[in-house]
Amino acid sequence: MATKIRLQRHGRKGYAYYKIVIADSRAPRDGRFIERVGSYNPNTNPATIDLNFERALYWLQVGAQPTDTTRSILSREGVLMKKHLLDGVKKGAFDEATAESKFQTWLKDKQNSTQAFKDKEREAAKAEEKARLEAEKEANKAKAEEVAKKKAELAAADAASKQQEVEAEAPSVDESTAVEEKSE
Repeated sequence: MATKIRLQRHGRKGYAYYKIVIADSRAPRDGRFIERVGSYNPNTNPATIDLNFERALYWLQVGAQPTDTTRSILSREGVLMKKHLLDGVKKGAFDEATAESKFQTWLKDKQNSTQAFKDKEREAAKAEEKARLEAEKEANKAKAEEVAKKKAELAAADAASKQQEVEAEAPSVDESTAVEEKSE
């Protein structure tokens, strides 16, 4: 039986996530499978991969062939690296302790680079948030200045109209005082 390590699609339209399964190569994509070894969610940033490392390594060692996408997932998680090192041990290129130390070094480097990517993304998000906040403050400041300018214009217009009213009443007051002076 030719076995494949492949993805089985689940989820709704536009939001797919996948199960990583071992299946007969003749079985349908979402059909019968032998064993589920993990899941893959490409909708998160970075993509979330949950993998049973030991079972995936076992199936690779007994001859299961990964599809292109699962090959990249297994490579990212280090399963292919571990298989490569174990094949080197079988051939006598180096001993098992050396293979394990090489794998741990590779794994630590991979985790550091992943953490650096996450930190970079987090910093970019913070910088974007800060820039958006500053732009909003500037817009609010400009709007406040515009409102203050309009209020000042309205206040000046009110003062001018009151001044005109006072001036309009002032001659009548002068006339009334003039009439009072004549009567005295």
